[in-house]
Amino acid sequence: MARIIGGIAASHTPTIGFAFDKNKRDDPVWAPIFENFAPLADWLADRKPDVLLLIYNDHVTSFFFDHYSAFALGVGPQWHVADEGGGARDLPPINGHPGLAAHIGTSLMADEFDMSFFQNKALDHGCFSPLSMLCPHKPEWPVKLVPLQMGVLQMPVPSARRFYKLGQALRRAIESYPEDLKVAIVATGGLSHQVHGERAGFNNTEWDQRFLDLLERDPEQLAGMTIAEYAALGGYEGSEVVMWLTMRGAMPANVVCTHRSYYLPSMAGIATAIYEGEGGETEPAAIERHQRHMTRELAGIEKLEGTYPFTIEIAVRAYRINDYLHRMVEPSHREAFLRDPEASFEAAGLTGEERDLIRRRDWRGLLHYGVIFFMLEKLGAVTGVSNLHIYAAMRGETLEAFQRTRNAPGALYSVAGKAAGKLDWDSAEKEKR
Repeated sequence: MARIIGGIAASHTPTIGFAFDKNKRDDPVWAPIFENFAPLADWLADRKPDVLLLIYNDHVTSFFFDHYSAFALGVGPQWHVADEGGGARDLPPINGHPGLAAHIGTSLMADEFDMSFFQNKALDHGCFSPLSMLCPHKPEWPVKLVPLQMGVLQMPVPSARRFYKLGQALRRAIESYPEDLKVAIVATGGLSHQVHGERAGFNNTEWDQRFLDLLERDPEQLAGMTIAEYAALGGYEGSEVVMWLTMRGAMPANVVCTHRSYYLPSMAGIATAIYEGEGGETEPAAIERHQRHMTRELAGIEKLEGTYPFTIEIAVRAYRINDYLHRMVEPSHREAFLRDPEASFEAAGLTGEERDLIRRRDWRGLLHYGVIFFMLEKLGAVTGVSNLHIYAAMRGETLEAFQRTRNAPGALYSVAGKAAGKLDWDSAEKEKR
């Protein structure tokens, strides 16, 4: 089983990445940052975790307000550095752990955390600013990463206690993963700072030290505070330290803080800390109960003939082709596809199998490959194939045979919109498989 070997807390101000990139190690202004991160790097080098579960918030770089989620779990196979406006930092991508991420996602949803899931999004300084200090990374990172992005920038946000309970659920999720993995939980953000308004530049070093004390010894008190109280004590943006409660919730009730540091060079209090748990391992019976709890909602669905749940694992494995077909909603993409399919396939990097499935309009084969139905109907809309033709093909029937099972056997429809009048249903029938 997987196990949590410890928790790390680290601020994620961009000054950390700046100091690293500009090699300010010997500059007296910046040297304390390197000194304070060194024990964390040494701890990771000694303990050699397989995976870092890193809790951070994006700074409106890859996550915008057209769709903003409270808790978003990264489930993809690789994570690149985001360009935040001046070009991406010169850091290699870091590999993810899709298997663990999918398991965690399933577990959290079973525990009634309404998660969102993402892949193929770059991670900004909320992640890579401290990460570049924590691990050597040339030519590659020595550890895999599962990012957990917290939506703390747009009100309302979850309560501090909800962040804490999420951590407790994370512990159950990780410990129930069947593979033998060592996982370290990393929380980023804070400490006290405010970067907007007439209060910009606010700090409260006394609160920062008290917060660190309470995080170690009395996280329940921190979980009972409101966001307004956090903002009053530590600055509005400093209230992001509620993310640290998720890391703390994933740790046992009793912890030992083996390292703690604090430095305030400019706008934000930069803190680092290491926490190790005291107490025994979780009972195997409790882990087995949780594993049964995780599978409850889909138990028995495998008995439904011709039914294929679209899971996180499938979404990751078949991301490329689903993304290609999803982009049929873009006029330029579908026009390029219709004009020169082979060039369009090449530009998207589709595999030979994926290209062949699309060429042959192998609707059932596409579904079995991992394409969700709603991408099939987009391809059908572009190529003049009705939804009814696709339904019939998936059942292995002719359109006429399938129509005889419907209440309105003459009805044909599609999501083609303005192009609906141009659809050639007769030729579509010939394309059906």
